[in-house]
Amino acid sequence: MRPLVITQNITADGSIEMLEDWFDPTGSPPDQQAILQRDSAACDAILLGRQTFEDFRGFWPEQTDDTTGITDELNQLAKYVVSTTMTDPAWQHSTVLTGDPIEAVAALKQEEGAEISLTGSITLCHALITAGLVDEYRLWTYPYVQGRGRRLFPDGFQQRLELLEHHAFSSHVTYTRWSPRKD
Repeated sequence: MRPLVITQNITADGSIEMLEDWFDPTGSPPDQQAILQRDSAACDAILLGRQTFEDFRGFWPEQTDDTTGITDELNQLAKYVVSTTMTDPAWQHSTVLTGDPIEAVAALKQEEGAEISLTGSITLCHALITAGLVDEYRLWTYPYVQGRGRRLFPDGFQQRLELLEHHAFSSHVTYTRWSPRKD
């Protein structure tokens, strides 16, 4: 069974919705690169909601001087977009998942392969968290208080988490890995 990992950039006050410019997706400091590369190597598919997919598709393939390697990585990864309206994803290695997203993602997790990474896609995250399909959370916490914006966990959702890993970087960003506790 393939694990589903939610990876999110998050503000110190808990927002994952980027309403201000509090992080640069192309500008990770060198001391964060080892973890970024390790996590990327463990993943062979990315899962996105339609809006996040369209944001990625409109940005990453257009980067011509991308020194991060993200453009090349995203171009090669299997990409799954959950949408009821999209018919042609217009990006190589992309598949549209139609119908019930819970059933589609549960089936995707049963296939052979490495980790499936989910980022952005707040509505999809909320649905998959509530359905109990998330195996791990990887949070990059930025030293910024946005004061508004949607959160990673849906209102009223409760779950105990176990800390698996924690790092602090020269940029004052922290990285934490969490798994849902089974007790």
